[in-house]
Amino acid sequence: MWSSTSRCSAQERKRWWPAASGLSRTAAGCFWYTLINGVVFNFLAVLALTSHLRTMLTDPGAVPKGNATKEYMESLQLKPGEVIYKCPKCCSIKPERAHHCSICKRCIRKMDHHCPWVNNCVGENNQRFFVLFTMYIASISLHALCLSGFHFFTCVRVQWSECSDFSPPVAVLLLIFLCLEALLFLTFTAVMFGTQIHSICNDETEIERLKNEKPTWERRVRWEGMKAVFGGPPSLLWFNPFAGLRLRVLMGRARKSGAEFSV
Repeated sequence: MWSSTSRCSAQERKRWWPAASGLSRTAAGCFWYTLINGVVFNFLAVLALTSHLRTMLTDPGAVPKGNATKEYMESLQLKPGEVIYKCPKCCSIKPERAHHCSICKRCIRKMDHHCPWVNNCVGENNQRFFVLFTMYIASISLHALCLSGFHFFTCVRVQWSECSDFSPPVAVLLLIFLCLEALLFLTFTAVMFGTQIHSICNDETEIERLKNEKPTWERRVRWEGMKAVFGGPPSLLWFNPFAGLRLRVLMGRARKSGAEFSV
């Protein structure tokens, strides 16, 4: 009796071992698939959010309001025949390539456009972060689109068995909605990213292009324009929205002055 039971158990173990090992390999593959894609998605999300905050909180290059005073103009020590322009809306001296934003109510140096996504103008000081923002949002959208497509073909291959916690009709609707959303954001941000890169390489803002302004400045085209916007020669720092950000909290002065930000 004992030996018969032992033989039966051994046979069952031999019979079910390949299936058990296959399930363990499948579970391990699902774990690493989920882990890797989760890390990639959240990494891109952090970079996109940081780029968005830097674009929103960085001064785009605002000209001080009301600086068109007699004392200030005398301090400029203008040469005879030298012409300066005064903005009648914010009463400030307009530097070359500055334009007045009707939403911010101020003149912005090298203003490209006012973006409602970041509730700020895109100008001389924050264009780099806006480019990174559009690039990372496009990357996240492409990643989500690829995952949705892969999941759809996986469900079709296994005939919708154990591929989703939802019923097949609901799963199909959710996948279609996610694909359309990812495709919409991918298209919009990719177009914005390409437009910004084109403007930088031609050293021409969107306002200057729409107004068809003839350049009175020395153009820095292609790589020279990219270096001027992103700062320095090509490096990984170009893709780092944290570059140049210094956050210092002085514990001894926290109650008096709080945190000190330098961006």
